[in-house]
Amino acid sequence: MGASGQMRQVLSAPPKSRPPLCAGRRGKHPMQLFHNASMRRLFAALCLGSALAAPAFATPPVAAPARPVPAIPATPLRTPQPGQVQPLAPGTRPAPKIPTLTLTPAIPQVHQVTYLSNGFIEVAHAVITVTPQERPNLRPLVAQVAAAVLAARPTLSEVDLSVYDRGSYAGFGGPLPLLTASVPRERLGAFLAWTTQRTPFDRVWVNPGNLPVYLQPDRVRETVPVPVAVSSQETALERQARKQGGLLGGLLYRSKFRYVPLAALTFDDAPHPMYEPLLLDMLRRSGVKATFFVIGRNAAAYPYFIRDMTQQGHEVGNHTYHHVRLPPLPLNEAVNEMRWASDIVQKLTGKPVRYFRPPGGEYTPQTLQAARSLGLNTVFWTDDPGDFQNPGDAVLESRLHRNLRPGGVVLLHDNAPEMLNVLQGFLRVARQEGYALTTVGGLPK
Repeated sequence: MGASGQMRQVLSAPPKSRPPLCAGRRGKHPMQLFHNASMRRLFAALCLGSALAAPAFATPPVAAPARPVPAIPATPLRTPQPGQVQPLAPGTRPAPKIPTLTLTPAIPQVHQVTYLSNGFIEVAHAVITVTPQERPNLRPLVAQVAAAVLAARPTLSEVDLSVYDRGSYAGFGGPLPLLTASVPRERLGAFLAWTTQRTPFDRVWVNPGNLPVYLQPDRVRETVPVPVAVSSQETALERQARKQGGLLGGLLYRSKFRYVPLAALTFDDAPHPMYEPLLLDMLRRSGVKATFFVIGRNAAAYPYFIRDMTQQGHEVGNHTYHHVRLPPLPLNEAVNEMRWASDIVQKLTGKPVRYFRPPGGEYTPQTLQAARSLGLNTVFWTDDPGDFQNPGDAVLESRLHRNLRPGGVVLLHDNAPEMLNVLQGFLRVARQEGYALTTVGGLPK
């Protein structure tokens, strides 16, 4: 995430921390619920016409014993490292409340179901928590939850599932899930077939249990975009790259040409299981390609969204593995953060990673050099409307339009609710004003 309208160089200890902002939650949202006589009729109705229809179940889908998902020990929480607890940005407001869905009858393992719309489709995200004793039955459980969520709200196009260990669950930024899945409504039958081990399903991930040790991610918030004084210790190369634009010494602030009505559209922190399908759908409808700076651990847990990005022609960049600020870390740990993220992205896309954005835009000369040694060009931005400050739709839209400039780099976040509200209008206005939005790789350098 960004820190201000321009990146800032950090050459000293991090500021005194305050508790991170926690997003608010909305009360129960009015909804239409189905009250079926039995789960057999629920599955029969949902799977009717599916090319890979699931067999009828006499009870919630536990008809056949499922192969246990590999046992994964509870992830130990590592002592927070320097830079992991962030002060709130001035002016940050509570996040808009996200509507929630109530299942009837309730499924005890379902922690929460939220849903959102981009104006075209609706997507839900179900968080499921389980005990060690419940892990051998994850497949029938996720089958039951997916079917129940789609039945409870007929307007949903997709439900995404994240199954966590109940003892270590700490929200989206906490230890990774045990299992994730993305289930479009039209593919429910195929997903149910996967839960009985009859056929493969390409939109599911099972935690292998051998991932890097968990680090709590930084919760960096933007400030209102204003110029930030450049440190006197900024190198001559950095000053030149900032002034002239283009790619210079592995640094990119903006395009080399200020008079071509072309700007890069970028999103940090991807992928998120509820927001990503909504954002990708909107970009597809608009015919716009963007660069996603992804967090490595998120890419590992939701690999199908990274494949979706690549298949739709988007560019995937590096935003570290755990989303931690690099300057306070020992250099070898900072290098690992960049290398791990690049490794998982290249594995999923089949392409070398070319672009890197440090969380908060914070760096040192040493981390910039480390990025170059890994073949990464460090990318900053010119247009940071502060979508993670939740300034309100009107303010966010005004900032986007006011700061859009030829050769610029627009910074947004894939998991900011207000971004979804204003993005379509911004894309339309940019087109009307003659701007073409593209990837970072598409900018003249």
